[in-house]
Amino acid sequence: MIRDSGDFGVYVHIPFCRHRCDYCAFATFTDRDVVIPTYLDAVATEIARAVGAGMPMATSIFVGGGTPTRVPAEGLMRSLADVPRTDDCEFTVECNPDDVTPEMMRVFVENGVNRLSFGVQSMQDHVLKALGRTHDPANVVRAMTLARDAGVNDINLDIIYGVHGESIDDWRRTVTASLDLRPTHVSAYGLTVESGTPLADDPARHPDDDVQAEMYELADDLLTEAGMANYEVSNWAAPGHECRHNRVYWSQGDYRGFGSAAHSHGAGRRWWNVRTPERYIEAIDADRSAESAGETLDTDARRIEALQLSLRTTAGVPIEAFDVTDLEMLDGLLSVKDGRARLTRAGRLLANEVALRLK
Repeated sequence: MIRDSGDFGVYVHIPFCRHRCDYCAFATFTDRDVVIPTYLDAVATEIARAVGAGMPMATSIFVGGGTPTRVPAEGLMRSLADVPRTDDCEFTVECNPDDVTPEMMRVFVENGVNRLSFGVQSMQDHVLKALGRTHDPANVVRAMTLARDAGVNDINLDIIYGVHGESIDDWRRTVTASLDLRPTHVSAYGLTVESGTPLADDPARHPDDDVQAEMYELADDLLTEAGMANYEVSNWAAPGHECRHNRVYWSQGDYRGFGSAAHSHGAGRRWWNVRTPERYIEAIDADRSAESAGETLDTDARRIEALQLSLRTTAGVPIEAFDVTDLEMLDGLLSVKDGRARLTRAGRLLANEVALRLK
């Protein structure tokens, strides 16, 4: 399995959005902008307390949401100013392409941001509308230009496949157009149906598994031909541009989350903050912990989770993690070499099912 590298990640959750997408089940809100200033102050306070309690230096910082670019760039950077970080810290901010401005990019870069992740999802207008997205594909091109003009060259593009009404050719055009922008990293996710979303309430729009499999294989072909390597089921990167922050998660490393609904992990214990920004602000202002709940996995559960996470990556797992009969049954889904079992491309399509055979 992947071994904890000793890296320490910091995640900051920005729960504000202009518009909620039809497939989104994250802790995001479209009607709470009035609390943005006090929310950022609360994040700064929570960070300061953690630093005072001896929080390690961050090797990666990831600002996600929600829509981090929904809040003022200077206010966001000010709220993160006290995060101790290593000289080579990977500092990523998720961006809505519509929001990106030269001034925003300047502020980010001056405060140490060296990686951006753009929520592209599709480069086809009708697919974006089917997702409930509002951005203009042309703004992706503009945002990439502004980022590079500001000196940020490490850029991820998030894209989604399997949307109702999206043809194979639509998906090919999205992947090709994304590659034309020369990103260093691409995350391609199959559309999933989350309960409580408008998508869940409309079965006619649910994705088809066979179509998604074909789209995944097409993406893998195109991204590989472009020199990007698949290093986790849904992630491809140019050499040397794998996401350091995500590797913390996949290695069961320690990380600290700040903001409402943010998750943390340390020494086998996981915990998460209250979900709504108002409750979060109230807890911080009252000098209380914002923690909502937590759990500690027992040794065996933690071991199995580590195997499940590692199986999704190119590290694979020791062959002893499967019974011999299961290894034989999973032939074609696993490749075995040098004492490790790794998912083949066909195996990546059935990663969850293969993981059920881990022991």
